[in-house]
Amino acid sequence: MKAVQLYGVGDLRVEEKSPAVLAAGQVRIQVRAAGICGSDIHNYRTGKWMAALPVTPGHELFGVVTEAADDAAGFAPGTRVVADSRVWCGTCPACLRGAHNLCTSLGFVGEVCDGGFAEQVVLPVSGLLRVPDEVADDIAVLSEPLGVALRVVNQLNPPPGSRVRVAGGGTIGGLVALLLHHTRQCRVQLSEPNAARRGRIAALIPLAEDGDYDFAVEATGIGSVLQQLVGGITSGGHVALVGIFHHDGELDFNQLVEREISLTGCSVFQSEQQAALELMADLADGLRTLIGPPVSLDDVPQAYEMLIQGKSSYLKTVVIP
Repeated sequence: MKAVQLYGVGDLRVEEKSPAVLAAGQVRIQVRAAGICGSDIHNYRTGKWMAALPVTPGHELFGVVTEAADDAAGFAPGTRVVADSRVWCGTCPACLRGAHNLCTSLGFVGEVCDGGFAEQVVLPVSGLLRVPDEVADDIAVLSEPLGVALRVVNQLNPPPGSRVRVAGGGTIGGLVALLLHHTRQCRVQLSEPNAARRGRIAALIPLAEDGDYDFAVEATGIGSVLQQLVGGITSGGHVALVGIFHHDGELDFNQLVEREISLTGCSVFQSEQQAALELMADLADGLRTLIGPPVSLDDVPQAYEMLIQGKSSYLKTVVIP
């Protein structure tokens, strides 16, 4: 089968490889779509978080079960599924209390095992979610990033009508803005230098003019942006961090103390991906406008470079094997 393989920093290849052998508790999935995530780009640029190389990236994946092990109950061939991107140990204190996103040895599909940038993938049923009938194929692939965005909204927990500033109009920032408007009726301000991306979000929700804000979301991973958010937020404000930082940044910690500003980290999700699946039908029209023209497996290396250069005007690039 054809697959994309990451061999190391900046070394992404498209090649033929043998399909994985099906083991107990697993199913074989024909991949219908897989999204390119910012963490995929981070892995490509830094080589971090990789358990073994080469590996097939792609943790945002949607597909159809084509073969199931005898003990894979509830996932018969023909079942539409998405991957829960998390791979957890199940035995650490965080896992034992149900906080799998905080597992001490947390890994991800596409990093510790092969992911969705391939014609097919084998995964355990414990890491799969069934796609509701009312969720169309073309948007199901967004359930994973929508789950991440929903986790951000839940962690920030702004009251209805709150003034919220979102820094970063990429996939997560854009989805956070969408959810803040639709689920919390917040007045959303957006910081996004890419005019095309900002325009796509503005076409979905009414964006408020820049002004005072009591809540903020950092979705860029840029230290100076976080500093600006902290400097501009009202005293007693709350900032949620979801961006992946490539470099250490400076922060005026005295502001946090003197103005009682709270910073909250947001790591993947807990039950939010399932909740996101249940929201998707109502958000379908808006979600479709965020997805760019599909790319083939052969085009994935070029798509990575375009995303690194910031040339995409869409919020999500999707691979169709």
